[in-house]
Amino acid sequence: MTTEIAVLSGGAMRRFMVEAVPLFEAASGIKVALRFAQTRVAMKEIEEGAVFDVALLPRWAIDQLSDRGKIAAGTVVDAVRSIVGLMVRQGAPAPDIATVEALKTALRQAKSISYSKGPSGEYVADLLQRLGLAGEMQDKTVFAVGRFVGEVVANGEAEVGMQQIIESAPVAGSHLVGPLPAELTNYVLYSAGFAVGTANSAAADKFVAFLASPEAVRIIRAKGMEPG
Repeated sequence: MTTEIAVLSGGAMRRFMVEAVPLFEAASGIKVALRFAQTRVAMKEIEEGAVFDVALLPRWAIDQLSDRGKIAAGTVVDAVRSIVGLMVRQGAPAPDIATVEALKTALRQAKSISYSKGPSGEYVADLLQRLGLAGEMQDKTVFAVGRFVGEVVANGEAEVGMQQIIESAPVAGSHLVGPLPAELTNYVLYSAGFAVGTANSAAADKFVAFLASPEAVRIIRAKGMEPG
């Protein structure tokens, strides 16, 4: 009988997971029932008793679920660092964002900016606070709700946008200028954790170990991310 594990993943990991999971299944003989959800939705489902074996979510979400007794202690593994980048509309001049000061200047000069209310949006909101720009940006922010930030930028609703590169790269009409300066710790960390009482811990162990394999790391880097 083939073992099957249920994996609940944050939506930003979709482009990585849909390529990595078939490779894992072929190598291990373990089937993966893969489901994606927005982070807050996934957290709510887990808190309300959703059945799963492994959750792959931003580290802060995994930590909160662990504190609430929903993720098994000692099972959390950092898997992927999803890098945040800045984009403009295709054909528009690309601002200099090579340094923190250059990025601050680019944001100040932009007539409008966009970011999401998901994990990368939380990162950007915190970043603007750290840079001392939150007040300046408030009135010129266009939130991307239920769509990619790249769509807001491509449609001309915002001059610049910031989102995880894995989510921004596939959007037609937007141009990825590049990652934010590295010294800003410009990534959202995704971690894996096991459900409390999972009956498939051995298979879950193999799945999480695969996320650090050369095959998985190749896909991670091809999607503009880094291994955890």
